[in-house]
Amino acid sequence: MSKRGFRNNYGGFEPKGLAELLRWRWNAQRGGLPPPPTTPIPSVAPDLALLHRNAAGGTAMQPAVTWIGHATVLAQLGGLTLLTDPIFSERASPFTFAGPRRHQPPGMALHELPHVDVVLVSHNHYDHLDSASVQALSRQRGGAPLFIVPLGLKAWLAGQGITRAVELDWWQAEAVDTPRGSFEVTLVPAQHWSGRGLNDRMNTLWGGFAVLADHCHLFYAGDTGYSRDFEDMRAHFAPRQRAEDGGGFDIALLPIGSYEPRWFMAQQHVNVEEALRIHQDLGAKRSLGVHWGTFELTDEPLDEPPRILVRERAAKGLADHEFFVLAIGETRLLPPRATRT
Repeated sequence: MSKRGFRNNYGGFEPKGLAELLRWRWNAQRGGLPPPPTTPIPSVAPDLALLHRNAAGGTAMQPAVTWIGHATVLAQLGGLTLLTDPIFSERASPFTFAGPRRHQPPGMALHELPHVDVVLVSHNHYDHLDSASVQALSRQRGGAPLFIVPLGLKAWLAGQGITRAVELDWWQAEAVDTPRGSFEVTLVPAQHWSGRGLNDRMNTLWGGFAVLADHCHLFYAGDTGYSRDFEDMRAHFAPRQRAEDGGGFDIALLPIGSYEPRWFMAQQHVNVEEALRIHQDLGAKRSLGVHWGTFELTDEPLDEPPRILVRERAAKGLADHEFFVLAIGETRLLPPRATRT
């Protein structure tokens, strides 16, 4: 951390100032952006029986991911259930009366979730760290989950009355061991920034997560622009992801939305083409596209990212199952890692 706060690894980044923000919003208003979606965002009723049965399975748990909306994913691996960047509120905002509003309800309500063992928070922006949601999770029946956060956010959680938390620096790992299961969580770099107001920019760290369990390796990018960080990650985890050990990440959760206009967003949010590059840089077996279809944050239509994904995936010669999207509420069961005995 420098005197100017935390910094990215590759290339400088300065959050856009008021003049640039006003320029973006003025151009968007003049151009009627974002256009409305041309097709409904897909949603399905969640398979609650499956998810609760899987959560109780312990070592028999089958790896699975369920898209709840935006960057919130319920992941089950290593006998444990985790949530990424939970936001169940109506708005991604400090206010209940203003700010980006949900276009689709969460795929599950908070009271429908199986017991959540771990919550991963990638950074402190309002669409990724929602006060009402983390407070509700801390009060879940059966005890609060463990919150794993980047440097600087443990104090913020304590201010919300949440004390079961661990904060990590980039490349720092935390072992999560319970009688029902275990995995290891590493905070990894991302090309992004932090801030919940005008006076705290870059004061807390941001990042993604690598979650390594015996039968599944999961990667969650958080919010990020494209950088060489992902090649670094592949190299970092290579000794534990040799072919005989099961290979690369079994599932990567990668953002594919909130990317226009590029002059404003490129340093902080990848577009679909860049998300596909991250998929390949990581050597992931399969990736799930997230961070789209829920909050109207930028200038592209909410339903555009999956259409571009179909085109760009074909151009790269990738099969449909190698980089896919889910309906809100949908679960994808994953094959367990094949490792040597």
